[in-house]
Amino acid sequence: MTERLYDNGHIRQFEAMVIECNETEKGFLILLDRTAFFPAGGGQAADEGMLGGENVLDVFEENGNIYHLTKAQLKVGEAVCGEIDWDTRFSRMQNHTGEHLVCGVAHRLYGCENTGFHMGTFGITADLSILLNSEQVAEIERLANKAVFENVPVKVFYPDENQLKTLEYRSKLDLTENVRLVEIEGYDLCACCAPHVLNTGEIGMIKILEHSSNRGGTRLLIKCGYDAYEDYCQKSRSVAAVSASLCARQEEIAQAVEALKADKAKLEYEIESIKKQSLEKYISRLRATEGNACVFADDADGDGLREIVNAGKALCGGVFGAFSSDGNGYRYCIGSNTVDLRAFAKTFNSALNGRGGGRPEMIQGSVLSSKEDIISFLNAIEQ
Repeated sequence: MTERLYDNGHIRQFEAMVIECNETEKGFLILLDRTAFFPAGGGQAADEGMLGGENVLDVFEENGNIYHLTKAQLKVGEAVCGEIDWDTRFSRMQNHTGEHLVCGVAHRLYGCENTGFHMGTFGITADLSILLNSEQVAEIERLANKAVFENVPVKVFYPDENQLKTLEYRSKLDLTENVRLVEIEGYDLCACCAPHVLNTGEIGMIKILEHSSNRGGTRLLIKCGYDAYEDYCQKSRSVAAVSASLCARQEEIAQAVEALKADKAKLEYEIESIKKQSLEKYISRLRATEGNACVFADDADGDGLREIVNAGKALCGGVFGAFSSDGNGYRYCIGSNTVDLRAFAKTFNSALNGRGGGRPEMIQGSVLSSKEDIISFLNAIEQ
């Protein structure tokens, strides 16, 4: 069984003996007598780094042994140096230990069990068994950060069988042997296999970015340490840009946005009123005709064209079309109570460089032709 050096998460370099080196399709699987590389597990990716001068491509555990995948062969029986990618390791320790604090506080305050955990580039997702409201989530975040400020020691230990029976600890699995516990005194005691920081002060800021309902419980999105800092910087830049655009102080941008939304709603209402008046104007000018007819209404949108056509085809013995300019040609809507427009559409589009179609009683599309050509084709008088 490989000796695990990552119980002390601050070990960045180590020396070890190569026990096995087996070639596979993906590279060489290296087994060492001891390692500081954490294998993937429990929702956390494997450590990255170098081994014997070679990039470590993957690390995984099998039957108590930890294997390292490299592209190059390492000689069995020789001592090699391992070097952990410290920036990645430390960021993951900050996030993982921060998640312990958040879930530990949630457990102590509200009895939440941790039912899921995943660490990705977007942050940490932690699933809790109880549905929490915004105030409860805010209190969890406050107490978790309080623990950071207190700089509480983070202890890793393996209790014996008798000691384990006396301890109350969080665990997603029913563990009975080789249980590794991570303790943050006063806040959390949890079974976990991953490296952690030595003191909570190393975590830095803890921020719960989102919370949502998930299978009757709560899903949290969390960032800690450097990740939380970078997230803050990015959002701070965005807030500053929005503040400048709105000519409002940063702490007042929410009110400024609400005012902008109210102005937008008012303008939209006024625009709809103007559109309605314009449509009523076009419709009021319609007259009964036995043949084809059309209207050119450049200020009408698709819904407006259909409304005009529905009124016009009731007065028209042939086909009735409504057109609006789109800069290159015209959008159209054509209706009829007497003509099957599916066949008409083919002739119309072919003659006027158009495209579109629809139902027997109404077609829609666009043409790349002039107003005069459209009128000439329909043999109608502009209304």
